[in-house]
Amino acid sequence: MAYLLSVNTGVLVPNEHSDASMTGIDKQPVDGAVAITVPGPRGTRPTGVAGDWIADTRHHGGPDQAVYAYAREDLDAWGAELGRELPGGAFGENLTTSGLDVTGARIGERWVIGDETVLEVTAPRIPCRTFAAWLGEKGWIKTFTQRALPGAYLRVITPGRVRAGDEVRIVHSPLHDITVGLAFRALTLEPELLPRLEVAIDEVSADTRRKLLNRLQRAL
Repeated sequence: MAYLLSVNTGVLVPNEHSDASMTGIDKQPVDGAVAITVPGPRGTRPTGVAGDWIADTRHHGGPDQAVYAYAREDLDAWGAELGRELPGGAFGENLTTSGLDVTGARIGERWVIGDETVLEVTAPRIPCRTFAAWLGEKGWIKTFTQRALPGAYLRVITPGRVRAGDEVRIVHSPLHDITVGLAFRALTLEPELLPRLEVAIDEVSADTRRKLLNRLQRAL
């Protein structure tokens, strides 16, 4: 059974490693139920997770990046490689899952969490300088990119409340084969894969859609 190990939120703290002077990457597990809602448009601060904040509203947030999920299994693999414990929220994720292949999820896949909340997979997470500084690992962006275990951004289809221990059920899986991992590779080290994303163009995030359309237009 797939389920949530923790729900994680972060407040704004000073950030010296990007153009944004603050960051919300320091996510900590919270107790009890947390409301999941559709956030405002890109450029506004709150995410889709009550009590959670972002600072770099130019590159993060909005309906297509309402929630970020990462698998406990992948955190454990990273922890073994880095020789350190990575608690829930260590990668800035809102949802730390167990028993769920997050990177293998298809773009457009829908999850029901608990009794009512429905989320839809939209895009992989692309690493940034703030993430690298937060982990404190030399060459982290390159290492993370090469491994291609990015975790998934999700949009909110049906708002609700979630908590640690809630079951996660896949209730819809698209017919295409475009996974979060494949989309990440296409958007980073293997741009030749971008045309494959066209079959999921109605389901990908707006950012991914723009990159795909630009690439297709240049190919004409």
